[in-house]
Amino acid sequence: MALTSDVAVIGAGIIGLSTAYQLAQQGSTVTVYETGTPGFGQSAGQSRIFRHAHDDPRLVELAVRARAHWRRWEDELGAPLVSGDGGLALGDTVLRRLPAMQQYSEIGAREIGSDELHSLLPQLADYDGPAVFDPSAGSIHTRSAIELLTQSLGDHVVREQVISLRSVDDGVQVRCPTVVGEHAAAVVCAGRGTAALARGVGIEIPVKLGAHVRVSFAVRDGAGRLPTLQDGSDAFGFSGIYAAAYPDRSAYGLGLADSVDADVDGAIVDGDALARHAHDARAYMSRALPGFDPTPIGIVHCWVTALPWGDDGVGIWQNGPVFALAGHNLFKHAPTIGETLALAVDVGSVPTPFTPADELGADQG
Repeated sequence: MALTSDVAVIGAGIIGLSTAYQLAQQGSTVTVYETGTPGFGQSAGQSRIFRHAHDDPRLVELAVRARAHWRRWEDELGAPLVSGDGGLALGDTVLRRLPAMQQYSEIGAREIGSDELHSLLPQLADYDGPAVFDPSAGSIHTRSAIELLTQSLGDHVVREQVISLRSVDDGVQVRCPTVVGEHAAAVVCAGRGTAALARGVGIEIPVKLGAHVRVSFAVRDGAGRLPTLQDGSDAFGFSGIYAAAYPDRSAYGLGLADSVDADVDGAIVDGDALARHAHDARAYMSRALPGFDPTPIGIVHCWVTALPWGDDGVGIWQNGPVFALAGHNLFKHAPTIGETLALAVDVGSVPTPFTPADELGADQG
Protein backbone atom coordinates (compact mmCIF):
# COMPACT_ATOMS: atom_id res chain seq x y z
CA MET A 1 0.00 0.00 0.00
CA ALA A 2 1.28 3.48 -0.85
CA LEU A 3 0.76 6.58 1.27
CA THR A 4 1.45 10.21 0.49
CA SER A 5 1.38 13.22 2.82
CA ASP A 6 3.37 16.36 3.52
CA VAL A 7 5.09 15.08 6.66
CA ALA A 8 5.85 11.68 8.16
CA VAL A 9 6.05 11.64 11.96
CA ILE A 10 7.70 8.48 13.24
CA GLY A 11 6.67 7.64 16.78
CA ALA A 12 3.31 8.22 18.47
CA GLY A 13 4.52 9.05 21.94
CA ILE A 14 3.69 12.44 23.40
CA ILE A 15 6.32 14.25 21.27
CA GLY A 16 5.25 12.66 18.00
CA LEU A 17 1.57 13.24 18.69
CA SER A 18 2.22 16.84 19.73
CA THR A 19 4.21 17.45 16.55
CA ALA A 20 1.58 15.87 14.32
CA TYR A 21 -1.20 17.82 16.05
CA GLN A 22 0.64 21.11 15.52
CA LEU A 23 1.44 20.31 11.89
CA ALA A 24 -2.21 19.49 11.21
CA GLN A 25 -3.28 22.76 12.80
CA GLN A 26 -0.86 24.56 10.46
CA GLY A 27 -2.57 22.92 7.48
CA SER A 28 -0.03 20.20 6.66
CA THR A 29 -1.12 16.67 5.84
CA VAL A 30 0.47 14.22 8.27
CA THR A 31 1.07 10.49 8.57
CA VAL A 32 2.08 9.16 12.00
CA TYR A 33 3.84 5.79 12.07
CA GLU A 34 3.69 3.81 15.31
CA THR A 35 4.76 0.22 15.95
CA GLY A 36 2.57 -0.40 19.00
CA THR A 37 -0.15 1.35 20.94
CA PRO A 38 0.31 5.15 20.96
CA GLY A 39 1.86 6.36 24.17
CA PHE A 40 2.97 2.97 25.47
CA GLY A 41 6.71 3.40 24.87
CA GLN A 42 8.65 6.07 26.74
CA SER A 43 5.37 7.94 27.32
CA ALA A 44 3.82 5.05 29.26
CA GLY A 45 2.16 5.41 32.64
CA GLN A 46 -0.73 7.16 34.36
CA SER A 47 1.05 10.43 35.11
CA ARG A 48 4.19 12.54 34.78
CA ILE A 49 5.53 15.55 36.59
CA PHE A 50 5.08 19.02 35.18
CA ARG A 51 7.77 21.19 36.75
CA HIS A 52 9.45 24.52 36.10
CA ALA A 53 12.61 23.76 38.10
CA HIS A 54 15.66 23.11 35.92
CA ASP A 55 19.38 23.78 36.08
CA ASP A 56 19.36 25.41 32.64
CA PRO A 57 17.43 28.73 32.76
CA ARG A 58 16.43 28.22 29.13
CA LEU A 59 14.40 25.18 30.19
CA VAL A 60 12.68 27.24 32.86
CA GLU A 61 11.55 29.66 30.16
CA LEU A 62 10.51 26.74 27.95
CA ALA A 63 8.48 25.29 30.82
CA VAL A 64 6.63 28.60 31.27
CA ARG A 65 5.65 28.49 27.61
CA ALA A 66 4.76 24.81 27.84
CA ARG A 67 2.50 25.36 30.87
CA ALA A 68 0.51 27.95 28.95
CA HIS A 69 0.35 25.57 26.00
CA TRP A 70 -0.97 22.73 28.18
CA ARG A 71 -3.80 25.09 29.19
CA ARG A 72 -4.57 25.79 25.52
CA TRP A 73 -4.67 22.05 24.87
CA GLU A 74 -7.15 21.65 27.71
CA ASP A 75 -9.43 24.16 25.99
CA GLU A 76 -8.96 22.65 22.53
CA LEU A 77 -9.22 18.99 23.56
CA GLY A 78 -11.91 19.52 26.18
CA ALA A 79 -10.38 17.83 29.21
CA PRO A 80 -8.10 18.63 32.19
CA LEU A 81 -4.53 17.57 31.41
CA VAL A 82 -2.44 18.93 34.31
CA SER A 83 -3.59 18.88 37.92
CA GLY A 84 -3.81 22.10 39.87
CA ASP A 85 -2.13 20.56 42.90
CA GLY A 86 1.30 22.12 42.45
CA GLY A 87 4.68 20.54 43.04
CA LEU A 88 7.02 20.08 46.00
CA ALA A 89 10.79 19.77 45.83
CA LEU A 90 13.08 18.89 48.75
CA GLY A 91 16.84 19.27 49.25
CA ASP A 92 19.59 21.80 48.66
CA THR A 93 19.27 21.63 44.86
CA VAL A 94 15.86 23.30 44.93
CA LEU A 95 17.29 26.45 46.51
CA ARG A 96 19.85 26.71 43.71
CA ARG A 97 17.07 26.42 41.12
CA LEU A 98 14.63 28.77 42.82
CA PRO A 99 16.05 32.14 41.64
CA ALA A 100 15.59 31.20 37.98
CA MET A 101 11.96 30.32 38.63
CA GLN A 102 11.37 33.54 40.54
CA GLN A 103 12.19 35.50 37.39
CA TYR A 104 8.67 34.57 36.22
CA SER A 105 5.75 35.87 38.27
CA GLU A 106 3.39 33.38 36.64
CA ILE A 107 5.25 30.48 38.29
CA GLY A 108 4.88 31.74 41.85
CA ALA A 109 7.49 29.36 43.29
CA ARG A 110 8.62 30.01 46.86
CA GLU A 111 10.55 28.46 49.71
CA ILE A 112 8.30 26.99 52.41
CA GLY A 113 8.72 25.80 55.99
CA SER A 114 7.95 22.40 57.45
CA ASP A 115 4.44 23.37 58.63
CA GLU A 116 3.28 24.41 55.17
CA LEU A 117 5.07 21.44 53.61
CA HIS A 118 3.15 18.98 55.77
CA SER A 119 -0.12 20.78 55.19
CA LEU A 120 0.42 20.40 51.44
CA LEU A 121 1.53 16.75 51.68
CA PRO A 122 0.31 15.31 55.01
CA GLN A 123 1.34 11.80 53.86
CA LEU A 124 5.03 12.83 54.22
CA ALA A 125 7.06 11.76 57.24
CA ASP A 126 8.81 14.38 59.43
CA TYR A 127 11.10 16.60 57.37
CA ASP A 128 12.44 20.08 58.16
CA GLY A 129 15.06 20.67 55.46
CA PRO A 130 14.97 22.96 52.40
CA ALA A 131 11.66 22.81 50.53
CA VAL A 132 10.14 24.73 47.62
CA PHE A 133 6.52 24.82 46.46
CA ASP A 134 5.67 25.50 42.80
CA PRO A 135 1.91 26.20 42.66
CA SER A 136 1.89 26.09 38.85
CA ALA A 137 3.38 22.59 38.71
CA GLY A 138 1.28 19.44 38.83
CA SER A 139 0.71 15.90 37.64
CA ILE A 140 0.19 15.47 33.90
CA HIS A 141 -2.72 13.20 33.01
CA THR A 142 -0.72 11.26 30.49
CA ARG A 143 -3.34 8.78 29.28
CA SER A 144 -5.87 11.54 28.60
CA ALA A 145 -3.31 13.59 26.69
CA ILE A 146 -2.22 10.63 24.55
CA GLU A 147 -5.74 9.40 23.84
CA LEU A 148 -7.17 12.82 22.95
CA LEU A 149 -4.27 13.72 20.65
CA THR A 150 -4.51 10.31 18.96
CA GLN A 151 -8.26 10.74 18.46
CA SER A 152 -7.71 14.16 16.92
CA LEU A 153 -5.44 12.60 14.27
CA GLY A 154 -7.95 9.88 13.37
CA ASP A 155 -6.87 7.48 10.62
CA HIS A 156 -3.65 9.42 10.03
CA VAL A 157 -2.02 7.15 12.63
CA VAL A 158 -0.62 4.10 10.84
CA ARG A 159 0.07 1.06 13.06
CA GLU A 160 3.20 -0.14 11.28
CA GLN A 161 6.87 -0.40 12.22
CA VAL A 162 9.24 1.75 10.17
CA ILE A 163 11.84 -0.54 8.62
CA SER A 164 13.66 1.98 6.48
CA LEU A 165 13.89 5.75 6.20
CA ARG A 166 15.73 7.34 3.28
CA SER A 167 15.97 10.60 1.41
CA VAL A 168 14.74 10.46 -2.19
CA ASP A 169 14.88 13.39 -4.59
CA ASP A 170 13.48 16.31 -2.57
CA GLY A 171 11.58 14.18 -0.08
CA VAL A 172 11.62 11.19 2.21
CA GLN A 173 10.56 7.59 1.69
CA VAL A 174 9.31 5.49 4.61
CA ARG A 175 9.15 1.71 4.25
CA CYS A 176 7.12 -0.45 6.64
CA PRO A 177 6.13 -4.15 6.49
CA THR A 178 3.09 -3.47 4.27
CA VAL A 179 3.27 0.28 3.58
CA VAL A 180 5.49 2.59 1.53
CA GLY A 181 5.12 6.27 2.31
CA GLU A 182 6.29 9.22 0.24
CA HIS A 183 6.59 12.52 2.10
CA ALA A 184 8.09 15.96 1.65
CA ALA A 185 9.67 15.80 5.13
CA ALA A 186 10.00 13.51 8.13
CA VAL A 187 10.23 13.99 11.88
CA VAL A 188 11.75 11.13 13.87
CA CYS A 189 10.76 11.00 17.56
CA ALA A 190 10.78 7.27 18.16
CA GLY A 191 12.40 7.11 21.59
CA ARG A 192 15.16 4.50 21.76
CA GLY A 193 14.62 3.79 18.05
CA THR A 194 15.38 7.35 16.96
CA ALA A 195 19.18 7.08 16.74
CA ALA A 196 19.09 3.94 14.56
CA LEU A 197 16.55 5.39 12.11
CA ALA A 198 18.39 8.71 11.98
CA ARG A 199 21.68 6.96 11.26
CA GLY A 200 20.11 5.57 8.08
CA VAL A 201 19.80 9.11 6.71
CA GLY A 202 23.24 10.28 7.84
CA ILE A 203 22.39 11.72 11.26
CA GLU A 204 24.50 10.61 14.23
CA ILE A 205 22.91 11.20 17.65
CA PRO A 206 25.03 10.55 20.79
CA VAL A 207 22.28 8.97 22.86
CA LYS A 208 23.15 6.88 25.90
CA LEU A 209 20.52 4.19 26.44
CA GLY A 210 19.27 3.00 29.79
CA ALA A 211 16.09 2.01 31.56
CA HIS A 212 14.35 2.91 34.79
CA VAL A 213 11.30 1.85 36.75
CA ARG A 214 8.36 3.59 38.41
CA VAL A 215 6.20 1.85 40.98
CA SER A 216 2.69 2.92 41.99
CA PHE A 217 1.40 3.04 45.58
CA ALA A 218 -2.12 3.80 46.81
CA VAL A 219 -2.99 6.58 49.24
CA ARG A 220 -4.23 5.02 52.46
CA ASP A 221 -7.16 7.34 53.20
CA GLY A 222 -7.62 9.25 49.98
CA ALA A 223 -6.28 12.71 49.21
CA GLY A 224 -8.07 15.93 48.44
CA ARG A 225 -4.84 17.33 47.05
CA LEU A 226 -1.70 15.52 45.98
CA PRO A 227 1.18 17.66 44.70
CA THR A 228 4.04 16.13 42.78
CA LEU A 229 7.20 15.36 44.72
CA GLN A 230 10.89 15.57 43.92
CA ASP A 231 13.21 14.63 46.76
CA GLY A 232 16.94 15.21 46.40
CA SER A 233 17.52 15.57 50.13
CA ASP A 234 18.65 12.04 51.03
CA ALA A 235 16.76 12.59 54.29
CA PHE A 236 15.07 9.21 53.95
CA GLY A 237 18.03 7.23 52.67
CA PHE A 238 17.53 7.86 48.96
CA SER A 239 18.14 10.83 46.68
CA GLY A 240 16.73 11.59 43.24
CA ILE A 241 13.16 10.51 44.00
CA TYR A 242 10.27 11.74 41.89
CA ALA A 243 6.53 11.08 42.14
CA ALA A 244 3.37 12.15 40.32
CA ALA A 245 -0.25 11.51 41.24
CA TYR A 246 -2.78 9.45 39.34
CA PRO A 247 -5.48 11.65 37.77
CA ASP A 248 -7.98 10.66 40.50
CA ARG A 249 -5.37 11.25 43.25
CA SER A 250 -5.73 7.65 44.42
CA ALA A 251 -2.04 6.80 44.05
CA TYR A 252 1.49 8.00 43.34
CA GLY A 253 3.71 6.70 40.56
CA LEU A 254 7.16 6.91 42.20
CA GLY A 255 10.63 6.19 40.91
CA LEU A 256 14.34 6.82 41.37
CA ALA A 257 16.22 9.05 38.98
CA ASP A 258 18.88 6.33 38.75
CA SER A 259 18.74 4.26 35.59
CA VAL A 260 20.14 0.92 34.50
CA ASP A 261 22.72 1.14 31.71
CA ALA A 262 21.96 -0.49 28.38
CA ASP A 263 24.28 -1.34 25.51
CA VAL A 264 24.06 0.59 22.26
CA ASP A 265 21.71 -2.06 20.87
CA GLY A 266 19.44 -1.80 23.91
CA ALA A 267 20.60 -4.92 25.72
CA ILE A 268 20.47 -4.61 29.54
CA VAL A 269 23.28 -6.72 30.93
CA ASP A 270 22.35 -6.33 34.61
CA GLY A 271 18.85 -7.78 34.46
CA ASP A 272 18.41 -7.68 38.23
CA ALA A 273 19.00 -3.95 38.52
CA LEU A 274 15.45 -2.91 37.63
CA ALA A 275 14.12 -5.22 40.33
CA ARG A 276 16.52 -3.64 42.84
CA HIS A 277 15.32 -0.17 41.86
CA ALA A 278 11.70 -1.24 42.33
CA HIS A 279 12.64 -2.57 45.78
CA ASP A 280 14.30 0.75 46.63
CA ALA A 281 11.17 2.65 45.55
CA ARG A 282 9.16 0.55 47.97
CA ALA A 283 11.72 1.13 50.74
CA TYR A 284 11.57 4.89 50.19
CA MET A 285 7.78 4.84 50.27
CA SER A 286 7.81 3.03 53.62
CA ARG A 287 10.22 5.52 55.19
CA ALA A 288 9.20 8.83 53.64
CA LEU A 289 5.50 8.52 52.85
CA PRO A 290 3.70 6.57 55.57
CA GLY A 291 0.42 7.99 54.31
CA PHE A 292 0.69 5.56 51.39
CA ASP A 293 0.29 1.80 51.39
CA PRO A 294 3.79 0.42 50.59
CA THR A 295 2.32 -2.54 48.68
CA PRO A 296 2.82 -1.84 44.95
CA ILE A 297 -0.30 -1.61 42.80
CA GLY A 298 1.40 -1.03 39.44
CA ILE A 299 4.73 -0.75 37.66
CA VAL A 300 6.08 1.02 34.57
CA HIS A 301 9.43 0.37 32.87
CA CYS A 302 10.74 3.10 30.60
CA TRP A 303 13.72 3.55 28.33
CA VAL A 304 16.10 6.40 29.07
CA THR A 305 17.59 8.25 26.09
CA ALA A 306 20.04 10.68 27.67
CA LEU A 307 22.30 13.13 25.85
CA PRO A 308 25.89 13.79 26.96
CA TRP A 309 25.29 17.29 28.28
CA GLY A 310 22.69 16.49 30.95
CA ASP A 311 19.78 14.43 32.22
CA ASP A 312 17.35 17.09 30.96
CA GLY A 313 19.22 17.52 27.67
CA VAL A 314 17.26 17.83 24.43
CA GLY A 315 18.21 18.55 20.82
CA ILE A 316 16.96 18.42 17.25
CA TRP A 317 19.22 17.11 14.48
CA GLN A 318 18.67 17.75 10.78
CA ASN A 319 19.80 16.38 7.46
CA GLY A 320 17.86 17.92 4.59
CA PRO A 321 14.13 17.20 4.99
CA VAL A 322 14.65 14.85 7.98
CA PHE A 323 14.52 16.11 11.57
CA ALA A 324 15.27 13.90 14.58
CA LEU A 325 14.47 14.72 18.20
CA ALA A 326 16.35 13.17 21.12
CA GLY A 327 16.48 13.79 24.84
CA HIS A 328 15.19 12.79 28.23
CA ASN A 329 12.47 14.06 30.63
CA LEU A 330 10.55 15.57 27.72
CA PHE A 331 6.88 14.95 28.53
CA LYS A 332 6.28 18.26 30.33
CA HIS A 333 7.72 20.23 27.41
CA ALA A 334 5.83 18.25 24.76
CA PRO A 335 3.46 20.97 23.49
CA THR A 336 6.30 23.43 22.94
CA ILE A 337 8.68 20.82 21.50
CA GLY A 338 5.98 19.74 19.07
CA GLU A 339 5.46 23.37 18.08
CA THR A 340 9.21 23.76 17.56
CA LEU A 341 9.46 20.63 15.39
CA ALA A 342 6.52 21.80 13.28
CA LEU A 343 8.23 25.18 12.85
CA ALA A 344 11.50 23.48 11.88
CA VAL A 345 9.69 21.56 9.12
CA ASP A 346 7.94 24.73 7.95
CA VAL A 347 11.07 26.92 7.73
CA GLY A 348 13.50 24.12 6.83
CA SER A 349 15.92 24.59 9.72
CA VAL A 350 16.22 23.97 13.46
CA PRO A 351 15.57 27.09 15.56
CA THR A 352 17.71 28.17 18.50
CA PRO A 353 18.10 26.89 21.22
CA PHE A 354 17.27 23.40 19.94
CA THR A 355 20.31 22.75 17.74
CA PRO A 356 22.77 20.22 19.21
CA ALA A 357 25.36 22.99 19.47
CA ASP A 358 23.02 24.88 21.85
CA GLU A 359 23.14 21.99 24.37
CA LEU A 360 19.71 22.86 25.72
CA GLY A 361 19.27 21.40 29.19
CA ALA A 362 22.99 21.35 29.97
CA ASP A 363 23.93 20.77 33.60
CA GLN A 364 25.08 24.05 35.11
CA GLY A 365 26.87 22.55 38.11
